[in-house]
This record gives sequence, structure tokens and C-alpha cells, in this order.
Amino acid sequence: MQTLRTVAVAGMTLILTAHASIAEEPIFDEFRFGASASVQDKESREDDVFPEVTVFLDPFDLDNAVDWKQEIMRPRVNLGVSITTSDEANQVFGGLSWQISVSDRIFAEAGFGGVWHDGELDDNSDGPELGCRFLFREYVGAGYRIDPHWSVIAQVAHASHANLCDGPNDGMTRAGVQVGYKF
Repeated sequence: MQTLRTVAVAGMTLILTAHASIAEEPIFDEFRFGASASVQDKESREDDVFPEVTVFLDPFDLDNAVDWKQEIMRPRVNLGVSITTSDEANQVFGGLSWQISVSDRIFAEAGFGGVWHDGELDDNSDGPELGCRFLFREYVGAGYRIDPHWSVIAQVAHASHANLCDGPNDGMTRAGVQVGYKF
């Protein structure tokens, strides 16, 4: 797990350095950092806090959408990591995210994609039994724009294999808060 943490930190450092070196057109639309915790029942609960980092790319130009219909048609791409602080499951995830403005400051968000994890596949007496390494991931969230660059987002994310591979399917459900910086 220490290797995954080192790779995640090195990757995020490289991403931020690459973004800072490009003066005209930023690669990333938004950078978020925060933490989450498990919200599952006793047997499949992960007893940990998970620092998270997510970057968003905007290939469909969400920033220029003029109404909710255009916002739905312009998803952003997200890539991120969720890192254990003890001995639970690390995650590397990615997918598409849709954001709808409720007002100038308030927005709702949903996403769908995949996740790779290093958690227990089966025979786990202290946490979820996940069945396979690659899982589906979906999340919902609500956010508040502090100003044009900074926002705060509360979200709930769930990952499971939807009974598409052999083995148990406890899944992982985590809720948390992230702070976002929009470039």
C-alpha cells in the first residue's frame, strides 16, 4: 500500500507541475482535494479516513453551457485517488461527471465510471469483501461556489461490481467533503 501512496503522490505532483507549466490553455478544468469516510454497516464498514484528490477535464466545454439541457450534454472527465490512512482499500478511479447549476452558487453533480482498488476480495473479517479488483463507481454530490474559482462539495460515492464477477459484492460506500479550485 505504501507503493500505491507513493505513486499517487508522485502522479498528483506531476499533474500539478505539468498544469503550472502551461501558460495559455490549462489541461485541467478543476482540482479537488478532501476526505471521505465509510458509511456502511458494521461488517463491511471501513474504519478509516480517506484523503482524496480528483482532477477534472472539460473536453465538451461545460463552462459555455447556457442552460441545464446543455449542461447535461457536456459531461466532464474525472480522474482521482482515494488513499487509506491505515489498512483499508486504496482506490484509483475515473469516469464522467455531470454538473447542473441550481443557481449562480449552488450546483448538483453526479458521476459514473470505474475504480481499481487494493482491498480484500473475500474472507475479510474487518471490512468489505469486494469480489474483484475493478468495480463500477457512481457518485452524487451538492456543491457551493464560494467565488468563480473556489467551491465546496459534499458527496457520496459507491463502488461495487454489480454481481458481474464471481465472489462477494459488499461494495464500498463513502461520504465526504472536497474543496475545489477551478482554473
